[in-house]
Amino acid sequence: MSKEITSREADYSQWYNDIVLKADLAEHSAVRGCMVIKPNGYAIWEKMQAILDKMFKDTGHQNAYFPLFIPKSFFSKEASHVEGFATECAVVTHYRLKNDGNGNIIVDETAKLEEELIVRPTSETIIWNTYKGWIQSYRDLPILINQWANVVRWEMRTRLFLRTAEFLWQEGHTAHATAEEAIEETERMLHIYADFAENWLAVPVIRGRKSPNERFAGALDTYCIEALMQDGKALQAGTSHFLGQNFAKAFDVKFTGRDGKLDHVWATSWGVSTRLMGALIMAHSDDSGLIIPPKLAPIQVVIVPIYKNDEDLSKISSYVNELSLRLKGMGISVKYDDRDTQRPGFKFADYEMKGVPVRIAIGGRDLENKTVEIARRDTKLKQTVPQEGLDIYIAKLLEDIQQCMFNKALAYRDEHITEANSYEEFQELLDTKAGFISAHWDGTPETEQKIKEETKATIRCIPLDNKLEDGICIYSGKPSIQRVLFARAY
Repeated sequence: MSKEITSREADYSQWYNDIVLKADLAEHSAVRGCMVIKPNGYAIWEKMQAILDKMFKDTGHQNAYFPLFIPKSFFSKEASHVEGFATECAVVTHYRLKNDGNGNIIVDETAKLEEELIVRPTSETIIWNTYKGWIQSYRDLPILINQWANVVRWEMRTRLFLRTAEFLWQEGHTAHATAEEAIEETERMLHIYADFAENWLAVPVIRGRKSPNERFAGALDTYCIEALMQDGKALQAGTSHFLGQNFAKAFDVKFTGRDGKLDHVWATSWGVSTRLMGALIMAHSDDSGLIIPPKLAPIQVVIVPIYKNDEDLSKISSYVNELSLRLKGMGISVKYDDRDTQRPGFKFADYEMKGVPVRIAIGGRDLENKTVEIARRDTKLKQTVPQEGLDIYIAKLLEDIQQCMFNKALAYRDEHITEANSYEEFQELLDTKAGFISAHWDGTPETEQKIKEETKATIRCIPLDNKLEDGICIYSGKPSIQRVLFARAY
C-alpha cells in the first residue's frame, strides 16, 4: 500500500494529500473548499475534543452554543476586527428560493433580508452582544464559556484539514473584572494548548507571543504555540488572545465594580481547530502512511489471526477474547479483525496505512509456543513476545511509543532552530535548511512586512522564554534587544 503514497522527498505536499485520502481521514466534498471528514478522521478529532473538553472544564469553563449567523452591523462595531475578516466572510442576502416556471430553482428576489447575515467566521461579536444581557455587576464575573462549532472563512486556496472554507474548532470567550485576570486567563489557556500538543499530540511546541502584524484582529496581544513540521515549515497549532476592553466597548458591556463604579469588562478568546489533524499527520507520518500517537489513536491495538481452518480460528479467538477483555479493562482500545473477506497481508498494510500504533499477529504455532508477534507502527520493529504478562507489556509499549514519537519530533525541531546574524545568512538558511530561524528584528511592522514580501517568511513568535541580548536587526541594521523566530509556514 505504501506504493500508493508519494514520498516526502519527492513531493511533500502530495505526500500529505495522499495520506489524508489513503488513510480514509477526509475527502473533498461537492462544495468547493469544503471537506467530508470520514469516520477514521472524525474518530481522532472526537478524541481530541474529549481530552480538550475535560481540560477546559477542569479549569472552570462551561460549554454553550451561539448562532451560526451574525448580523453584518455587529462587525462594523469593532473596526480592526471587521478589517481582519472582511475578505473571508460568506454573506447571506436572501431567505427563500422559488421555481422560475421552467423547472429551475432560483433565488426569490423579493425575499431579500433587511440586514445581511455573516456566516460565522469567529464569534466575538455575537457573543459580546449576548454578554451585554448577562453582565451587570462584578458578581456576574468571570464568565468562562467555550463553544464547539463550525466556522466559515472563504479561503481561495484550500488543503484538507490545514485550510478549508469550513472547519471545526472550539472557541473560548471569557469576561473578567480586571486586565490582570484576563491576561492570566489568556496565558492559562496557552499552556493548556501546549500541554495537549506535547503530551497527547506528541508534538513539541514553542510558546510565544505574536508580533503586532500577526495578532488576531481586534486583540491587544496574541499568544501562540508554534510547531515544526517534517518539511521545515512552521504550523500555528493554537492561539489565545487578550482582547482588552475592545469588544466590551464596542458592545457597551459594563459592570459595577466592588467600588460602585462602572467599567467596561475585560475579555479573552482562544481556539484550536481541525488544523491539529494536519499537525498530527505532518509531524509524525512516514512514506508508509499515517502514524498516530497512542493517546489519540481510536484503535490502539489491532489483533489479526493467522489460521488455516475454523478450528484454528476458534482456538485463536478464544485466547484473543480473553486478552481483549484484559486490555479493555486497562483502558486500551482493541480491535480483533477476524474478517474472512481479506487476507492477513492486506490487513497488515491497511492498519499500517491508517496508523494503528500496535499490531498483534497470532497463529496456531503461536498458541502452541505461547507467544505472539507484535509490530509497532512508529519504528516498524517486530518482536516475538511471550503471552504471559502480555497486557502489561502492551500498556508499557504504548507509553514508550508515545514518548518516542515526542522525542523524535523534539530532536528534529531542536536541530532546525538556527541563528542567523545577517540577512544573507537568513536567506540562505531559508533555502537550504528551513525550520525556525532565530534572528534579531528591530520591532517595526515595516521591517517585518518587507522580510515577508521578499522571503515569504514571517515572525512566528517572540518566545516567552526569550533571553534579552543586544544585537542589530538582520534587515535594517537598527538596534535590537532580543531574537525572534522566523519561518515559512502553513
